[in-house]
Amino acid sequence: MWRLRRAISAPLRGRSDGRVPGLRTGKTVLAAVLSFVLADWLGTSAQPVLAPLTALLVVQLTMYETARHGLERIASVLAGVLVAVGIASLVGLTWWSLGLVVALSLVVGRLIRLGPHLLEVPISAMLVLAATRAEDLAIERVYETLIGAAVGVAVNLLIAPPLYVRPAGEAMAGLAERMAGFLRDLAAQLRRGWSRQAADRSLAGARALGADVARVDATLARGEESTRLNPRGAQARLAHPRLRAAMTGLEHCYITMRSICRAMRDRTYDMPVGEEAAAYGEEARVALAEVLESAAVAVERAVTAAEESTDGARREVESQLGELARRRDRLAELLLVDPHRDQGAWLQHGTLLEAVDRLRVEIDAAVRPPDALWQPPRVTERQRQAVRQILGARLGRRRGRPSRP
Repeated sequence: MWRLRRAISAPLRGRSDGRVPGLRTGKTVLAAVLSFVLADWLGTSAQPVLAPLTALLVVQLTMYETARHGLERIASVLAGVLVAVGIASLVGLTWWSLGLVVALSLVVGRLIRLGPHLLEVPISAMLVLAATRAEDLAIERVYETLIGAAVGVAVNLLIAPPLYVRPAGEAMAGLAERMAGFLRDLAAQLRRGWSRQAADRSLAGARALGADVARVDATLARGEESTRLNPRGAQARLAHPRLRAAMTGLEHCYITMRSICRAMRDRTYDMPVGEEAAAYGEEARVALAEVLESAAVAVERAVTAAEESTDGARREVESQLGELARRRDRLAELLLVDPHRDQGAWLQHGTLLEAVDRLRVEIDAAVRPPDALWQPPRVTERQRQAVRQILGARLGRRRGRPSRP
């Protein structure tokens, strides 16, 4: 039933990221045009193309990225201009002055950690150094950069600042469906039969889910980042705690699924060649398949409960987890062996059952209500951490103790 609801509502939701098609393109074009018009009206230069160029580079997917790119762009241009003006006041453009400008620009850019904007420092410096009127060109570049960055940030802020909450939920739902599909395929394989090749395929398939988990986690991180400096960020304070808890649960479920496949593979390879099918009896394979099918439904409904955040959705997950526990107990009875007779089987079956228990616990944790509202980290948190580390290192040296990294 829940799949039917998702299939019916998907076309009505429009784009998976909730944005109007072409909105970012229109905002980028508008920012470029407005920055050019403003720079031309202020008379910064005869052809103020640097202002729209800066606006094009500044407008990003989120407000935080837009503001950060704007600041980095301004810093790169200012650094390049200052280096070029300092060299141009002493010497003209020669091969050795050009090399000196490029070297100093790269060093300055790395010191202020410009990242992808590092090469803009020597580019600005070389353009200013090659000009016949270096001081005038330097002022023009600074003015136009400031105009382009300001217009880009303003346009992205005033016109529907992006908030990526929906794409995170959609990506997590897709990940849950892929994980559930893997569990169902593994259950179907157990019902058909078992072999070393099947054990190898199951472990490889479980490991392949790691790329999907990393991709969805990056999508959720972008959704959290989109709330920073965003006037609409308050809308995400209820959704992001649930999504983050569900994502953490999916990550742990992925690790547990790998543990299940690894335990099954170890048990299979512990059997003599040609007798792999005897690793699990037919009745045990059917019981294990039922456990995996129940876990597949629970994983899917956990993400649905995180999106809907209703008591009914949570009760569905709890009901499915109860069924999973009952099927697990039946499987434990079928896998019961005497450790004195077969210690390897006893350890491997215990590892498998322990992984099933962890899977049930992680699914339950994914649907628990969050304890507090989610708050985006402060913009200057990284800088504050760096300062605290530096101060801590100095205090450690003064006291004669080794500093902690």
